[in-house]
Amino acid sequence: MNAAVTPTDETLMLAYAGGNLHAFESLYSRHRGPLYRFLMRQLRNQALADEMFQDVWQRVVAARAGWKPEALFTTWLYRIAHNRLNDHWRALKHRPPAPEDAEERTARMADPDTPERQLSQFEERRRLQLALDELPPEQREVVLLRLEQELTLEEIGAIVGAGRETIKSRLRYAMDKLRARLNP
Repeated sequence: MNAAVTPTDETLMLAYAGGNLHAFESLYSRHRGPLYRFLMRQLRNQALADEMFQDVWQRVVAARAGWKPEALFTTWLYRIAHNRLNDHWRALKHRPPAPEDAEERTARMADPDTPERQLSQFEERRRLQLALDELPPEQREVVLLRLEQELTLEEIGAIVGAGRETIKSRLRYAMDKLRARLNP
């Protein structure tokens, strides 16, 4: 009886680099448990281990085209994990830890993106657009160029073919009308 020969990790990785997805599935199946346990023992945090586990495999996928069997696949895989862990620990040294009550503080913060607030902002934008639409075209143009494009009075004058004082006057009249319309 002839036993089936199990391909090496290196053979599987080369096959995967050549486009064989089944080879990747075999590699992943072989190494997912041991790699995950390694990361869990290092990090002792399931969410962080899950994130790092995914990141290591993403790096394997990204590097497949240039992979060369210069070392054992497992050596290469765990080197990626090791480097990723070092990046994590290094980043922690430069980042102060979150306060112990961080989650409680976050929970107490008001959500600025409520449906009521979105509706209110939509209504304000609509009121502004209606007020802008009521302006004479030359006043609306200078307001939009000044407020939305943040152009200087001189730049606006060059665009519309009017002097600085004319632009200043149009802008003043337009802003007075907008204030009156929006703040009755």
